[in-house]
Amino acid sequence: MKPPIPLAVIGGYLGAGKTTMINALLTNTEGRRVTVLVNDFGAINIDAALIRERSDDVIGLENGCICCSIGGKLMETLIEISARETRPDLLVIEASGVSDPLRIAQVGMLDRAFRLQGIVVAVDAQRIDETLANAYVGEMARRQIETATAIVLTKTDLLDDDNARRARARVQEIAHTRIVFDGDQGKVPGTLFFSDTAASAPLGLSRSIVPLHQLPAGLRNVTFRSNERFDKRKLKAACLSFSNKLLRAKGFARLDDGSCIELHVVGARWHATPCRDVPHTAIVFIGMIDDNDIQRALAAAPAARAEPACELREECHVGRHG
Repeated sequence: MKPPIPLAVIGGYLGAGKTTMINALLTNTEGRRVTVLVNDFGAINIDAALIRERSDDVIGLENGCICCSIGGKLMETLIEISARETRPDLLVIEASGVSDPLRIAQVGMLDRAFRLQGIVVAVDAQRIDETLANAYVGEMARRQIETATAIVLTKTDLLDDDNARRARARVQEIAHTRIVFDGDQGKVPGTLFFSDTAASAPLGLSRSIVPLHQLPAGLRNVTFRSNERFDKRKLKAACLSFSNKLLRAKGFARLDDGSCIELHVVGARWHATPCRDVPHTAIVFIGMIDDNDIQRALAAAPAARAEPACELREECHVGRHG
């Protein structure tokens, strides 16, 4: 059985910089195959034409909101992509500026051939107050910010420090995630889209080294490992208990009924499927997290404590210099 295709949705109101972000991503794939699905609010898909300058694997959907008027076309396209002999390493869906990224993600997740990697929303820092105050589009823009698993503030270079701070504070008032950072000419951390972290280190908590210039201060990659078996319900609650700080989590867990699961968490969304037997529980967390978050949350999740209990070991801090 083929593994699911990672699916990332990029949203944001008109002119926020979504196409620029995708083009920057396509110049830094490090050999990965990326398919881009673009929806434009009109009969001519301008965004798809612009993105095709960077990639041959671009599919355009025209005439309206991807999650309502052309939902059937979206499903047909997803089925076609999943049936390819050579499947992409990542599918990126660029939502139109007047659509709901969460609904698009839900449509994509109806097919088990895909697994949500994240909902990244671009926010124009220069026009955020104007956009949110607009009687026609303000509520949609707010909804886009609320449902994001990561926010990229664009055009902060056009603001002075005080106005940039105000724009960030306004976003943080609305967003349900703490993963908020500035985009640099559309460049965003590959961590938002790709997660190739292997779970092969000793038991305990460890942090992977990630180039500091690619990540906002405080964003860490932390791996939890344990010989214990877990109560599935408690484990789910534990992983979701700090969802506002979590960009993504993935890994394998041993359960108290003798089974094992592969789990994926994106923000406040949890997905678990049965898997082969694994030697120990290993979960990678990416987010604005620290040891206390994970210790506190997972302490109550084991069904029965094994000996020895898991160790806590710190290898490296990421983002301390930010």
